[in-house]
Amino acid sequence: MNRLLMTLRILLTFALGLLITAAQAQRTLTLAAEDDWAPYSSMKADRSGVEGLSPDLVRAAFRTQDIEVNFLVVPFSRCLMYAETGRVAGCFNATITEANRNTYHWHATPLFHEDLAIFARSDAARAGLTEKHLEGKLVGITAGYTYPTSFMTNPRITRQSANSDANLLNMLAAGRVEYILLNTMPGYMRIANTPALQGRVKLVGTLQTDGFWIAFSKQAAGGEALAATFEQGLLAIKASGEYDRITTRFRRQFGL
Repeated sequence: MNRLLMTLRILLTFALGLLITAAQAQRTLTLAAEDDWAPYSSMKADRSGVEGLSPDLVRAAFRTQDIEVNFLVVPFSRCLMYAETGRVAGCFNATITEANRNTYHWHATPLFHEDLAIFARSDAARAGLTEKHLEGKLVGITAGYTYPTSFMTNPRITRQSANSDANLLNMLAAGRVEYILLNTMPGYMRIANTPALQGRVKLVGTLQTDGFWIAFSKQAAGGEALAATFEQGLLAIKASGEYDRITTRFRRQFGL
């Protein structure tokens, strides 16, 4: 009997050790998520958290690496600042520019790609515009967002900032700027959901197609390793088909 009890104790101790090891393997990290860039990343209507393609992909990729992700949902300018100062492990959705390339740790593969479009008022005669056509014009941009270095440093383009994409569209409709830069799908969604804008603005060109990444902090501990870990997770869900399942569900949701 004593031998049986001793065996049971050994087995229980071993099982408890496995549980502790498994719990320790499940790490948790906090990322900042943009609050106002539907359908990719935005605050839920009930303000209970974040929703969109980006958090779905981020969760899935980190899950393959036994990492649970918590999201701090904030305006994008604050999102980047929190990552830069190390308050969070990283921020999405960021594009890589010459201005921020060395500020953060980056994973190699972007989360997704999206066009950066040029919008004008609906009475604009021209289409197929590029950066060259913006020279000599007043162009609206959103404060705190990342834009191509060539556009931001072009001395022939006059740039005017708005506090949000919504304000940017209102500025354009009111004639306060000649053109604005918005990503295509978020721009179309805002127009479709704002009756006052329908029929008043339209897409007239594409500046470029951008990739979007998580900007991992250089100030938070383990930022470079996390970027590498996320890259492994992202490649894993691409290889398994999970990435395609998530993006297909996303596109069907918005009729794409």
